[in-house]
Amino acid sequence: MGPIMLDVAGYELSAEEVDMLDHPLVGGLILFTRNYHDQQQLSDLVRHIRQISRHDVLIATDHEGGRVQRFRQGFSRIPAMGKIQGICEQHGLTAEIVTQQLGWLMASELLAFDIDISFAPVLDINGISQVIGDRGFSDDPKTILTLASQFIRGMHQAGMKATGKHFPGHGNVLEDSHVAMPIDKRPKQQIFEQDMAIFAQMSQLGLLDAVMPAHVIYPDVDDLPAGFSSTWIKTLLREQLAFDGVVFSDDLSMQGAVQIGDIVTRAQTAIDAGCDMVLVCNDPKGAGQVLDGLASDLPQAERVKRLKHKQEFDFSQLQQQDEYHRAQRVLEYFHAK
Repeated sequence: MGPIMLDVAGYELSAEEVDMLDHPLVGGLILFTRNYHDQQQLSDLVRHIRQISRHDVLIATDHEGGRVQRFRQGFSRIPAMGKIQGICEQHGLTAEIVTQQLGWLMASELLAFDIDISFAPVLDINGISQVIGDRGFSDDPKTILTLASQFIRGMHQAGMKATGKHFPGHGNVLEDSHVAMPIDKRPKQQIFEQDMAIFAQMSQLGLLDAVMPAHVIYPDVDDLPAGFSSTWIKTLLREQLAFDGVVFSDDLSMQGAVQIGDIVTRAQTAIDAGCDMVLVCNDPKGAGQVLDGLASDLPQAERVKRLKHKQEFDFSQLQQQDEYHRAQRVLEYFHAK
């Protein structure tokens, strides 16, 4: 399984994309809203990807809930994680139980289409960051730990591995790394004790299967963004927190990654820093440059194989399960007019 995760342009694979997916460096593919028209089309697309890929690629998407949910028509509308606590209090529901049901539901619907993982949950504190906002469970680290743990338990119950993001925490910096270079100037002790502590405790509980570092600079620790920093990944995450799961880079085409250099340099730097798999999205030309520019004998992403799912059920079979109907009843509280 190669260390590069790519994307594709539309509802079907082009001839060029078929060739790229056969490249020995490609080990993953991420799907976006532009890749979804309806359930049958999605099923056909995933089947085609599986058929033509050189490796048993990891297929991923971003299906957090709320404003970050790539497939909508025909899928359950998962609420934003930051809405759960308030709605549960309003209706006298137990937030921990509801959150686990939502994690199970989100994961089960994707697994029914042979999609391995959603890059979820967000473990960032809901602080000053507008790009995080209600994608985070709360502004309180203890609540985040409680609810995120239950969400992951629901994902695991369904058969999906969990990816915590954005290590060590994106919620307390204002800029959006999609369009700017965020710099979190807080003292490292504050970052360690507030933001990173959530990742540390989740890792200690054995709940995190993967982590995605932030495209954020924390100058009191390192001058490089976390996803390109061996200090953050190798020293703090791997050694200090003893994390043995998968490390994904965030999308290397984002503005928060540009300062590292050209797209090939970004990919190589992220891999050298300790990322097991790097994402090159929304930049077909750049994807080709990465595949041509990186050495073909890069280390294989062996850890990533652990994230492959083993469940085999389709959507109609899922809809017959009692757990599915219980989760649908819970959703009614979130979408009541």
